[in-house]
Amino acid sequence: MPDAFRTPDERFADLPGFPFEPHYRDVDGLRLAYVDEGEGEPVVFFHGEPTWSYLWRKVIPPVRDAGHRCIAPDLAGFGRSDKPTDISWYTYDGHAGLMAKVLADLGVRDATVVVHDWGGPIGLRVAVENPELVSRFVILDTGLFTGHQPMTDAWRQFRDFVERTEDLPVSMLVRGATARGMSDEVAAAYDAPFPTPESKAGARAFPLMLPTTPDAPGAAAGQRVLDAIRDDDRPKLTLWADGDFIIPFEVGERFAAAVNAPAPRKIENASHFLQEDAGEEIGGQIADWLAA
Repeated sequence: MPDAFRTPDERFADLPGFPFEPHYRDVDGLRLAYVDEGEGEPVVFFHGEPTWSYLWRKVIPPVRDAGHRCIAPDLAGFGRSDKPTDISWYTYDGHAGLMAKVLADLGVRDATVVVHDWGGPIGLRVAVENPELVSRFVILDTGLFTGHQPMTDAWRQFRDFVERTEDLPVSMLVRGATARGMSDEVAAAYDAPFPTPESKAGARAFPLMLPTTPDAPGAAAGQRVLDAIRDDDRPKLTLWADGDFIIPFEVGERFAAAVNAPAPRKIENASHFLQEDAGEEIGGQIADWLAA
C-alpha cells in the first residue's frame, strides 16, 4: 500500500460551479473519488494533467439533463482521490488498471467515454482492454503516446520545469492554456487538491511518464492501444479547440485520422482546456450526438 496524501475535505468547500457530491471507492489500498450524477446510459469523463473532475463541471449538466448517468473519476494523485507521494509509483499501467477497476466496481456497461489530455491514453486503453465497459468514444485534445512522436522544444522545456519544480503551480498551468481566462476563484479550485508539494507528485509524474522513445515504459502499450483503436468500429466523436497550442488543431486532425474517427469539430475561441472555455457548448454537442 503506497504512502499517500489525502487532501482535507475543507479544501473543497464552496468551489464555484461545482455542486456535485463526492463518492468514493477503495481500490488497491487507495481511496479514489468520483462524481456520479443523473441516471440513464453511462457517460464517463476522464480528466488529464494537472486537472481533476472539476474540469467537467460545465460539460456534465447538459449531458445529465439529456438523460445520462455522468461519472467523472479523479485519477489517483488528483482531486479528492488519494495521492501517492512517490513519483515513481505513477505509471501508465497503474492508472489504466485503477480506472478499469473503478468502472467495473460501479457496474458500468456500454458507456460513452469522454477523454481529454492524459485521460485519452488512460480512457482509450480501458476501452480497448475492457470492451464490455465501453461502446462509444468522445475525444477532446488528446493523443496516444507511442514514443514515435517528435516532441517540441516547448514541451521539453515544460518537462524540465516539472522535473525540477516540486511545488508545481497547478492553476497557473491551467489558466495559461485557456482562451477566455478564468477568475481567481476558479483558479483556486484547481489548486484546492494540492495544498503541499508532496501532494503534487501525481501532477509532476505525468510529463515525466510520457514515453519519448519507442522502448520507454508505456510506449508499447500506447502503440497497442493506437493499433486497436484504428480498427475499432465503435462510434467516435472528436471535438478540438481552435487555439490549442499544446496539441494544435492540425495535430487533432491527424490523430482523428489515425484512430479512424471523423474529422474533429472545431470549438471556437478555445485553448487546451476547452472545457473551461466552452464547457456548456461541449456538453450540448455530446448530448446531441448521443441522441442522434
